[in-house]
Amino acid sequence: MGLSLVSLLPLSFAQAEAPTAARQAQLEHLLVQDCGSCHGLRMTGGLGPALTLDAIAGKPRESLIATVTHGRPGTAMPGWNALLDEQDIAWLVDLLLEGYPKP
Repeated sequence: MGLSLVSLLPLSFAQAEAPTAARQAQLEHLLVQDCGSCHGLRMTGGLGPALTLDAIAGKPRESLIATVTHGRPGTAMPGWNALLDEQDIAWLVDLLLEGYPKP
């Protein structure tokens, strides 16, 4: 019995984090339509701040995830945890941290 269940957890968790390709397409649509309505269709800002790679550079991933999850009280930024699960939110944040949308 070479492998223990504990050694399999990181692999399982990593695989569970990535939404399916169909869900990724839905999430990207949400990013453009819903997030883009405040942050701009190219994430360059509007009612909400820019979410371009330059604008979010240096911001901790966990902080960005918390903002999307819980929103920002006193602003128009809602919490998305009622509609999106942790994996969806993490995927969206990672997409932004990769430089979405691509030029």
